[in-house]
Amino acid sequence: MINTVIFDMDGVIVDTEPLHEMAFFKHFEELGIPMTKTEYDTYRGLSTRNVYEKLKENHSLQKSPQELTSRKREIFTSLFSENNELDLLPGVRNLIESLHTSGFQLILATSSARITQTMIFERFNLFPYFSHIVNGEDFPQSKPNPAIFLKAVELSGQPKENCIIIEDSINGVKAAHAANIFCIGYKAGEFTNQDLSLADTIINDFSQLSPKVIKQLVERK
Repeated sequence: MINTVIFDMDGVIVDTEPLHEMAFFKHFEELGIPMTKTEYDTYRGLSTRNVYEKLKENHSLQKSPQELTSRKREIFTSLFSENNELDLLPGVRNLIESLHTSGFQLILATSSARITQTMIFERFNLFPYFSHIVNGEDFPQSKPNPAIFLKAVELSGQPKENCIIIEDSINGVKAAHAANIFCIGYKAGEFTNQDLSLADTIINDFSQLSPKVIKQLVERK
């Protein structure tokens, strides 16, 4: 019986992707990296540290991943603080509240840094709804490695069969698939070029989900 929903954050709960992209490209400009949109898309769903580890390999950067990550987060924090228009994605608060009220356990499994996740959860008062939060910076490898989702399942105290994942990125969906956990792909907004074909089902609006619908989706599989 499904009783645990594991949420990704960026692109599922809140769309900070434009802010992250802006912060990355500001930093790429500082570093003199000729980044293309095609190359940048391959980094979506990775932790910031893992992005810079790959960039060091691809662009022969001299600074350490830790230094590079710290600078990017400084830029992002400044952009986040100045942005008063950022809001939760349409329908996701209603879904979170209805799942919580219906007795579902909610867990966050995000590649975002803890400081970023904390800023978002504090701004939108989301802490009361989630029993556990798993941050990507706690793992040596980012999604599509399934470690973050396997840890979320471990913290839930439930078998995999009682859990589902909601993801929006190709790397996140691959991680859910590798973990052998039922995955709902969320495909909406600006970043719709992500291949979510490995997801068990795909939605484009959170109004398509409810506690009852989620249980039925898994039962039909």
